[in-house]
Amino acid sequence: MSRRLLAGLTLFALLDAQAGTYDLEIAEGTLELSDGKRAALTINGQTPAPELRFQEGEEVVLNVHNRLDRTTSLHWHGIILPYTQDGVPGISFPGIAPGETFTYRFRIEQSGTYWYHAHSDFQEQEGLYGPLIIEPKGREPYRYDREYTLLLFDWQDEKPERTLNNLKKQADYYNDQQQTVGDFWRDARRDGFMATLRDRLAWGDMRMMPTDIADVSGFRFLVNGQDNAQNWTGLFKPGERVRLRLINGSGMSYFDVRIPGLSMTVVQADGNDVLPVTVDQLRIAVAETYDVIVQPRDDQAYTVFAESMDRRGYARATLAPRAGMQGEVPELRAPRLLSMADMGQAHAGMDHGSMAAGEMDHAAMGHAMPGHSMPATADNPDYAAGSGIAPEPVDGGRVLVYGDLKALRPFAGYRAPDRTIELKLTGNMERYFWSFDGQKYSEAEPIRLKHGERVRIRFVNQTMMNHPMHLHGMWMQLDKGNGRLNPLKHVVNVAPGQTLDVDVPADAVGEWAFHCHLIYHMASGMFRKVVVEAADGREQPFYSERAAMEGKTHAH
Repeated sequence: MSRRLLAGLTLFALLDAQAGTYDLEIAEGTLELSDGKRAALTINGQTPAPELRFQEGEEVVLNVHNRLDRTTSLHWHGIILPYTQDGVPGISFPGIAPGETFTYRFRIEQSGTYWYHAHSDFQEQEGLYGPLIIEPKGREPYRYDREYTLLLFDWQDEKPERTLNNLKKQADYYNDQQQTVGDFWRDARRDGFMATLRDRLAWGDMRMMPTDIADVSGFRFLVNGQDNAQNWTGLFKPGERVRLRLINGSGMSYFDVRIPGLSMTVVQADGNDVLPVTVDQLRIAVAETYDVIVQPRDDQAYTVFAESMDRRGYARATLAPRAGMQGEVPELRAPRLLSMADMGQAHAGMDHGSMAAGEMDHAAMGHAMPGHSMPATADNPDYAAGSGIAPEPVDGGRVLVYGDLKALRPFAGYRAPDRTIELKLTGNMERYFWSFDGQKYSEAEPIRLKHGERVRIRFVNQTMMNHPMHLHGMWMQLDKGNGRLNPLKHVVNVAPGQTLDVDVPADAVGEWAFHCHLIYHMASGMFRKVVVEAADGREQPFYSERAAMEGKTHAH
């Protein structure tokens, strides 16, 4: 049965739960914000792209038509499928050439909240991203009366290629919170002259500043493609339980999300059910998804407030009993400053003299011991779940941390890993390149796994930045000491100076992308290919043969 997606309409596959054919057209278009239109890339005439809604068990066929003058692609983020259908040019297929159509075919083997986006150049940042919702076969283990998808994004008027060029020319190009001489004397009066001098010298040796929390700013933050003045609004009846599907589709921005006056019960992380945990705030890394249930009982409007991690801006949406109502919008909190403790070093063991300008890792994390984690704090005993700076609670409220996430159902294949692969997350901010183990993608050999083995990936972050790490085609079981209840995720955030373990069941033969989901980090080299070989040692054939059989690219 063929269903044509119409511009501006949400897609619901309601008539045929077993098979569906969908047409998606990628073209030049516009994004309409409160102060006018912007040139953008669109899918079926809109950005964000239409919400795709599938059924677990459905056989889907997606015809993607390229109306651009450049090669494009679509990647189904977090979806388990044959690698030839994963949508990564150069790894799973050659991309979709101008004027051609690529047909994706795969069976939906999961349910939950996911998203899809381009995996070509910076097209995702230019508007090619959208939500992907999969309804389960059976009843869900939690009750709700209505649901909304809230897709967060960081729009920039500047062309992404220009942004990357600016970063390579000057690492702090977008840091508009530089410390001044006045700040030095203020800190000296508070902490003492010598202590302040030592602190400034330490940061100078690392070629960074305590304000280096995010390396790009100047974004306009959006919810479902609407800015703060447009104020996306979802309606409710007081007393209803409302499910919010939170997706961070940003290229570079982390958000601390809260709803003043309402607590949030987290029921899913990255599409997988978790034991419900009620919090007042959560931090959502780039490319993560969280499903939360809220229950507004009063006849009033509530603000969904997504504050950027560096406190430079926010996205907001409204939940209200009637259209036109608005809730109070909180003020941005004061900008945060990194400390040496945040950098995972706590001033100890730092050999600043050995840091040749620009040659050592910008954060000098080469001097941090493998396995050296950031300190726990009274407020946040699981600092690993946050970022370089822990998400601070508001009015004593509870903040979600990774240790809170426990799978609702025990993982059947849980066992001790067969081996461990340590991956150092490395980079050089001054020259703006990012890598695994000091090697950019263009220089590195693939990571090779055997089908059926269980491999522990140990991320050792030797940089000063957060890295949301995304493995295509397979789950990462985040090891937080909960055994079979360790949650399955498609993205894990690895904080500065921190070590984080995930176990990967290598259950998908093929060639897969593995990368940091910060778009400028990925483009600058923090990317690897993972090859899962059959048990007999044979590799899956590369995309050309399989593409001819499963996803033929043809003129249209």
